[in-house]
Amino acid sequence: MQVCSLAANDLACRRGDRLLFRGLSLRLHGGEALRLVGSNGIGKSSLIRILAGLMPAYAGSVERDGAVALLDERPALDPHLPLGKALGFWQRIDGPEDNQAARLGLAELIDVPVRYLSTGQKKRAALARMIGQRAPVWLLDEPLNGLDARGVALVEELAAEHCRGGGICVIASHQSFAMTGLERLELHSFAPSPEREGEL
Repeated sequence: MQVCSLAANDLACRRGDRLLFRGLSLRLHGGEALRLVGSNGIGKSSLIRILAGLMPAYAGSVERDGAVALLDERPALDPHLPLGKALGFWQRIDGPEDNQAARLGLAELIDVPVRYLSTGQKKRAALARMIGQRAPVWLLDEPLNGLDARGVALVEELAAEHCRGGGICVIASHQSFAMTGLERLELHSFAPSPEREGEL
């Protein structure tokens, strides 16, 4: 796996008239993992999207070394295609590497249209697509939602393997995530006075 790093420098995020967070910095290198925690609406998903380059920061900057793969509530799989063809579309783009579909319990679902999959099955399918990207930086937004105990354990195992192989994981989750060496960053609400907010 290629050398990778991910850094955020003095980030601020604004949604409408509300400043979600400010002054947030982090730095990760290959083999490291970070869990983002905080109350609903605090900005965990927004931070993930900023780190992925899909959303501009209100202030600050992000530095990425290495390709990024994002897992969120949108599986990015054509709902009208059978699962095998939907994953095959991405394999033609990302490369033919093993996406571990069998390990993820998807082998018997290859002929099932994506729209008929359960929430947990769609989450495992999205994981297969992400694994096939072979990106060293994984950004996981609520990766355990919709999974049973076996699915949760498998995601935790995959994330640990990814980091042992030199990758990076950033995990936004309101659920506990069992992983050795997982660091924790708690986002806090920011409610400045109008005068202070104008300083940004």
